[in-house]
Amino acid sequence: SIMTDHRRHHHDASLDRTMTEALAADGLEVRRVDDTARAETDPWLEAVARGFLDGERNDDQRQAFFDRTAYRRKLGVFDASAPQPEVPVATFASWATDLTLPGGMLPACAISSVTVAPTHRRRGILRRLMAGELRTALERGLPVAVLTVSESTIYGRFGFAPAAAAAQWKIDVRRAGWIGPDAPGRIDFVTREQGRGIAVELHERVRRDSPGEIEMPGGHWDRYFGTRPDAEKADQLRVVQYRTPAGGIDGVAVYRVTEDHAEFTASVVDISLLVAATDEAYAGLWRFFLSLDLIGTINVSELSTAEPLWWMIADQRAATITVRDHQYVRILDVPATLAARRYDVADTLALEVADPLGIADGTFVLATDADGTATVDPVDDPPVGVPFVRLGVAELSAVLLGGVSPVTLARAGRIAADDPARVARLFAWPTAPRLSFWY
Repeated sequence: SIMTDHRRHHHDASLDRTMTEALAADGLEVRRVDDTARAETDPWLEAVARGFLDGERNDDQRQAFFDRTAYRRKLGVFDASAPQPEVPVATFASWATDLTLPGGMLPACAISSVTVAPTHRRRGILRRLMAGELRTALERGLPVAVLTVSESTIYGRFGFAPAAAAAQWKIDVRRAGWIGPDAPGRIDFVTREQGRGIAVELHERVRRDSPGEIEMPGGHWDRYFGTRPDAEKADQLRVVQYRTPAGGIDGVAVYRVTEDHAEFTASVVDISLLVAATDEAYAGLWRFFLSLDLIGTINVSELSTAEPLWWMIADQRAATITVRDHQYVRILDVPATLAARRYDVADTLALEVADPLGIADGTFVLATDADGTATVDPVDDPPVGVPFVRLGVAELSAVLLGGVSPVTLARAGRIAADDPARVARLFAWPTAPRLSFWY
């Protein structure tokens, strides 16, 4: 398949020479970590754990990581003069995936495990790593990059923008009430192993119609279902499925209960995953959770900012909803990316795009037709009489999935447009983008 080629092509790519030479001039060596050698992946994992403020990894954790992450292209920056020269002072991982766009799909470079040791900050290491790896991704046929972040202020300067927000819900179960539909199917408990098998197929069905989603990365399913050997407290997880009257399985959810020993009817449910491929499965699973005995509160995160559940509970004030940035997007190839999505309006715009890393800048004419397809042509000068938009690659990336209106960005001073409302109509999409997990 094309995707398999992209994966191998990206994973095995040689290192960007500008990056390696710039780091070498600073006395640092950047190299790929050998996925087949624990002698290399173990110290790399230690550096990542330290970067994310975790403790040292034990042998079970190291082996589980080694067994599940060979698909990731792992880079380490090494300081030969450090007391532990085998432990990198910076880490970077990426892999080729598919990003769902409004009405389309696009190969993408997913980025994770980005760390710089506190001993080596303020030396431009991350900037060189990021720029080098983004150039490599583009050369290897990946027109866009994506990541989820622990610190939200880092990536804007590299051209990334939050493009799909995530909502966290805290539901007061007694207040909520159910006014949603009666789902015709049934809910049943299944084992964690059964649930894992169901979820893989269901997520593949769902993500293809949901802008902002990517393929679930390797190893993540085992983490959700507690089916990896180093899983902690896996025995506390419960899994339910939704089955249609015809016997098809269209939904699955994973949750855990924390008992309130002082007030047994105030126990807490934390839902870590809920995948529903149909509206009926969605209604069936949510009604199950809102009908549980002895539960006072339900917590769930990584939801869409436009959940149907909001219109299925009798008291909307029963839900406390917190919205935060989640899936970040960074366009590397403007024509390829904009031509891969669909549009609901036929129109023509001229875009002047500025890129802080010099990868995707230029002036482009975006023309859409009545069937929703687009052509994107680089031009030296914007044509006369075509509405003009001047923006950074981050702002263009932010509107790509339909998650923010260009009118909002114009009012925030983030883009300059002759007619922001016209731009907004072109990039609008009926469903809010989302990403249902971290990576």
